[in-house]
Amino acid sequence: MDAARGDRPPRPDPAEVAAADGRTIPDWVRPDLRVLFVGLNPGLYSGATGLHFARPGNRFWPALHLSGFTDRRLEPWEHEALLARRLGITNLVARASARAAELSREELVAGGRTLTEKADRWRPAWVAVLGITGYRAAFDDPRTTVGPQDRRLGPSRVWVLPNPSGLNAHYTLPRLAEEFARLREAAERDRPDESE
Repeated sequence: MDAARGDRPPRPDPAEVAAADGRTIPDWVRPDLRVLFVGLNPGLYSGATGLHFARPGNRFWPALHLSGFTDRRLEPWEHEALLARRLGITNLVARASARAAELSREELVAGGRTLTEKADRWRPAWVAVLGITGYRAAFDDPRTTVGPQDRRLGPSRVWVLPNPSGLNAHYTLPRLAEEFARLREAAERDRPDESE
């Protein structure tokens, strides 16, 4: 099966997951996105499958649906359906690792610069960074809180969301979905004629 086409890929075995260290995943972007979601970096499971937020238990896809961004829960291999809703995904740091804590501050700062370039190129209405700690490091903004930011990346407004990883015990799935819904509502207010 070809995950790039949107087919469900086979589950990777533990050796394939371990071998994914350092791999990258292509961005899922197109012009005129409502929201470009930005993970910190792919986990090893995502690196092994070539799909964003692919690990079973990651709450990105359920939160996206429960917040009203999608009319059904999309699966990690349905990137064309995601893009059709004018939603995209990229990462601050491209390389896969076992834990985001393995990322250096230098990598995150460089990722912030690259993200700004992507926003200039693709011009999404909103850039939503998934992880407050990574955002603080990437943009040297230690006082950042979850929610809309004063900063813009190119023409794009910026929102910081909690990290959807199952390891983020501070946010239950309903609370995570509430934060995603706040962003959805803001995106709809900004462009009400183009909302889903």
